[in-house]
Amino acid sequence: MTANGLLQIGLFCVVIIALAKPLGAYMTGLFAGETTFLSPFLRPVERAIYRVCGINPREDQHWSVYALTMLLFNGAGFLLLFALMRLQQYLPLNPQGFGALAPDLSFNTAISFVTNTNWQNYAGETTMSYLTQMLGLTVQNFVSAATGIALAVALIRGFARRSAAGIGNFWVDLTRCTLYILLPLAFLIALFLVTQGMPQNLDAYVSATTLEGAQQTIAQGPVASQVAIKMLGTNGGGFFNANAAHPYENPTALSNFIQMVAIFAIGAGLTNVFGRMVGDQRQGWAVFAAMGILFLIGVGICYWAEAQGNPAFTALGVDQVAGNLQSGGNMEGKEVRFGIANSSLFAVITTAASCGAVNAMHDSFTALGGMIPLVNMLLGEVIIGGVGAGLYGMLLFCILSVFIAGLMVGRTPEYVGKKIEAREVKMTVLAILCIPLVVLGFTALATVLPDALKSVQDGGPHGFSEILYLYTSSAANNGSAFGGFTGNTPFYNMTGGIAMFIGRFFVILPMLAIAGSLAAKKSAPASVGTFPTHGPLFIALLVGVVLIVGGLTYFPALAVGPVVEHLMMQAGQLF
Repeated sequence: MTANGLLQIGLFCVVIIALAKPLGAYMTGLFAGETTFLSPFLRPVERAIYRVCGINPREDQHWSVYALTMLLFNGAGFLLLFALMRLQQYLPLNPQGFGALAPDLSFNTAISFVTNTNWQNYAGETTMSYLTQMLGLTVQNFVSAATGIALAVALIRGFARRSAAGIGNFWVDLTRCTLYILLPLAFLIALFLVTQGMPQNLDAYVSATTLEGAQQTIAQGPVASQVAIKMLGTNGGGFFNANAAHPYENPTALSNFIQMVAIFAIGAGLTNVFGRMVGDQRQGWAVFAAMGILFLIGVGICYWAEAQGNPAFTALGVDQVAGNLQSGGNMEGKEVRFGIANSSLFAVITTAASCGAVNAMHDSFTALGGMIPLVNMLLGEVIIGGVGAGLYGMLLFCILSVFIAGLMVGRTPEYVGKKIEAREVKMTVLAILCIPLVVLGFTALATVLPDALKSVQDGGPHGFSEILYLYTSSAANNGSAFGGFTGNTPFYNMTGGIAMFIGRFFVILPMLAIAGSLAAKKSAPASVGTFPTHGPLFIALLVGVVLIVGGLTYFPALAVGPVVEHLMMQAGQLF
């Protein structure tokens, strides 16, 4: 670990903290229907969309109607994207003449982008036409992110409203998210990325002659527009197979920093939206602080582990032979232009935020360094999390925390003025348990099926970690992977797609039920016995609950994966 590396991590944290409040203020006003500085330009467009689509912006939807509308919209998006991939050889903007994707791969990819997971069992530059990339993948990058933000705001309204029948209008929330937040920010980021050397065109691929005289095909296309929204919307799907490690997707150290900031910016701002809408910004800062503590723990461990290098070199007595290879830490799978600090930071950010973009190969991290991205996802990706999804995931843990606190003192738990009763707790438990059920269930199945084991590159505990990572990344709607794993098989395409679907919508539906239940309740005024939920004690309790629930659920799986791999590497055994 170096002073320069720590300085870069510190700078990132300062920028995110500085952005949280102004972004939160802007989004709060937007969802309250107030006039923003963009309203003179975009309000006519917004009204036109409502007229064309037959939307009544003043309609307030019951939580069940809100949920049904959201499901129908995402179902239509799935069908459109599936059709684009199956028919792309007949459609325009396909200068490379790419054929149709296989049915199982189309199924997996369509669910992947609709659920904001963006798991990729294909190489974009050799598989997808420009039309599929733009009309299919990029559009879903926008609307899946907007869906997550809208759902988070719906839950916040549940806490903020008093004796209300509705939690908002999904169509209005979706339109405003896309029009006023995602499109303007993505446009600015895309322009900046172009200045850094990122391609943005519709030209055919270029054939070049290398110094050795060989022919090389250089892929290009509408890259900047997709990269901007994939980061801003915590989607993560790369235009190129190497994702943000590719020089066209991440040309410079500055582009790398801006992309990391884009991943966290909206999620951090939504915590401030929560505080403002419930009438106490301290509540939002408490949630943000809990997320920040978990994030810093992860960054510290990951950076330390990668800076130490591979413990097997010392165990085998070859550290002198390795010499410069490991003297500066573990550089395997990392880009020299980013180094260990920025590679470790990016890995923690992308898995804390449900993004899935990578600027280094997580499969090449040390056992403990690679465990941190895995743990971030296993905790439910509530450390900032996907845009919207991270906040409503953490608010579910807030409900669980105040319930546990209420049990300790023997009184009905309350959170931001709402009594937390049996219905809310039951729905919270359902939402939290669906992900481990999918992750551990499918991992167990894959470890005993001979055909499934053929996709595993490495033996021993690292091979087990590859399988665990796949289903964790799918169910947590992240999309990153341990690179040595072959996921493009009918078994993994189908089971992975099911895991993504359950991990997204089986959390959303109980969460919306909670939002509807809370919105209908009256406010419970604070009393002497009310547990304060904005101070250090609650922050510590919330962090503890997240870690304990994750630890009790997943420690056995981690013990036979990265933990035992680390211990065996110290004894000199490699995988």
